[in-house]
Amino acid sequence: MYFYKKSLRTRIFLSMIFLVIGASVLIAIVTVYQYNEEAKDYHRDRLLRKEAAIRANIKYILDNTTYPEETNQIPLIFKDKIYEIKDIHGLEIFLYDLDGNLLKSSRPSFFKDTVSPKIPEVVLEELQNSPIKNYIKEFEEGGQKYQSSYTYITDSYFKPLAILNLPYIEDDGFINKELTDYLYILGIAYLIMLLAAIALAYFLSKYITRSLKEISEKLTETRFDTRNKKIHLSDTPTEISTIVNAYNGMIDELENSAAQLAASERETAWREMAKQVAHEIKNPLTPMRLTVQSFQRKFDCNDPDVDQKMAEYTNTLLQQIDTLSSISSAFSTYAKMPAQQDETLNVVKISKLALDIFTEDYIYFFSDEDEVRARFDRTQLIRVITNLVKNSIQSIEQKNPAEPRIEVTVKTEETFVITQVTDNGIGVPEENRTHIFEPQFTTKTSGMGLGLGMVKNIVETYGGTITLESSEEKTTFKVSFPAML
Repeated sequence: MYFYKKSLRTRIFLSMIFLVIGASVLIAIVTVYQYNEEAKDYHRDRLLRKEAAIRANIKYILDNTTYPEETNQIPLIFKDKIYEIKDIHGLEIFLYDLDGNLLKSSRPSFFKDTVSPKIPEVVLEELQNSPIKNYIKEFEEGGQKYQSSYTYITDSYFKPLAILNLPYIEDDGFINKELTDYLYILGIAYLIMLLAAIALAYFLSKYITRSLKEISEKLTETRFDTRNKKIHLSDTPTEISTIVNAYNGMIDELENSAAQLAASERETAWREMAKQVAHEIKNPLTPMRLTVQSFQRKFDCNDPDVDQKMAEYTNTLLQQIDTLSSISSAFSTYAKMPAQQDETLNVVKISKLALDIFTEDYIYFFSDEDEVRARFDRTQLIRVITNLVKNSIQSIEQKNPAEPRIEVTVKTEETFVITQVTDNGIGVPEENRTHIFEPQFTTKTSGMGLGLGMVKNIVETYGGTITLESSEEKTTFKVSFPAML
């Protein structure tokens, strides 16, 4: 699995290298195996040739001897001749009777440890059952490999007289030298081939993945809210061209979809905003209309309390006008996006400053550090904190706990500033948590539901996030944005 996590270029490079190395190792193994098999065949054929020559020599001696051609005469017939045969052919010679007992040998004591004075029964059975009346036994003694040939010696009438045994030492020195020389030459050739394969694999993998790398970079840079550039590549394979054409087609469709979505979002936003504005303006207009109608019906310039009633009507209208002004300011504030101010602030200090406007004695501030630096607009940071604290105060007022408590905490986690506002108020129900940051959403009987939406808008503008954790015991709003390192 680790191999498949590598880049395509690395996998192509490593695959070619492993292919060359694997082929080299496989050919070396096959070569060694082939040489070993050839060595076995060489020694077997050489032993059979020696055996045929010795049998011919023995046959000549038997044809020219004055002794009867009988098994018990074999030691006398080959009393001196066996040594001549040994000197001619360079092999030790052992002659056994048909029951496997030793009759005569060229050097009886030489093989006392490796050749038994009596032929084993297994060898006799193998020799008797052999269709060519020949059996070769292979064994190893003291790290040296031996072959021992067994065959019958017959008289002029092809009657078996004795068993001829020829021990043969396998000398692989020449073959091993040839094998070593061949492997050395093969190793040099494959080393050169490996170096050439490394160079070829490097340039080939680079050529193959060059187009894919450019496509990958373009895909990484693709954004829904910006104009994306198309890919223009030349001299690319058919498969890469297909991917490029598909990407360029996707870019065209993405731009069309983005334009349609933007238009739809603007239309929806204006429609929702118009509905919200109409609803909020309608609320103060109704009491204003009733006040004016009442003033129109009941106004009497001769009434002795005319000044007092005039003041009441005026105050009522002024209050509703102030409400309209507040609504206008709230919508204006929400619609105005905070500009990215290149201002380095001490978040701890600004947070304390934001809390100074509150008179509630159950608001507590905590920070493990005296200074936490971040880039943020001072006014917008104060607005974030005050809106969250106001929300907590309203939550506590709805629940009215025995020991109300609001905790504001500032700390750092890795490269982010964390500001938390925790209260033990009424909390947020499960069904409302997904809508709590929507601009028009509110659970209060008064207000426009723009506070938390504005906070989310400000925090996200500065590359941060805001999350909510709520239970029956406490509610925590967690604001996170990049810190100054």
